[in-house]
Amino acid sequence: MLCFRRKIFFIFLFLFIIPNSSKANENLIKTLREGSNIIFIRHSLAPGNGDPIGFILNDCSTQRNLNQIGVNQSKKIGDFFEKNQIPIDLVLSSEWCRCKDTAFYAFNNFKTFDALNSFYDEKFAANEDKQIKNLKKFINQWNSEKNLVLVTHYVVINSILGVGSGSGEIIVTDKNLILQGRVSEY
Repeated sequence: MLCFRRKIFFIFLFLFIIPNSSKANENLIKTLREGSNIIFIRHSLAPGNGDPIGFILNDCSTQRNLNQIGVNQSKKIGDFFEKNQIPIDLVLSSEWCRCKDTAFYAFNNFKTFDALNSFYDEKFAANEDKQIKNLKKFINQWNSEKNLVLVTHYVVINSILGVGSGSGEIIVTDKNLILQGRVSEY
């Protein structure tokens, strides 16, 4: 009896759940191709947590950085956008090296924007409200038929959207910051 139930479960899984996740991804790609979305990307894999004590923002050797898996992940993000012909207006990155490297390996061209900086570390925690206010103001003023890409940190994504994110995860919202979908496998 248990074996029969497992078979029914797997039939249900393959008939209804797996095709729907593929369809959802197709729908999200269609949304991205249409443009005018806000695309949050958490920096690619940089093993560890936070930054070393005494790190210096403009000295990557003092920060937690992408490892080779993170570099490869960043390149796959760029391939995802290129393969799916997703139009990009602008790529903005946090000033942290792991975000700049993610943006560079994925898109090559980017600008830094301090509203995307991490406020995880105690010495930057007081910046959260100001940064989120500035980020929302920028998004409200941004106007394009293409997509806006924001490469940032877990804490920024969580603060502005109220959702967690994995390394290299793509989170798509409309201009009102309403979640449209997520991509974690490219």
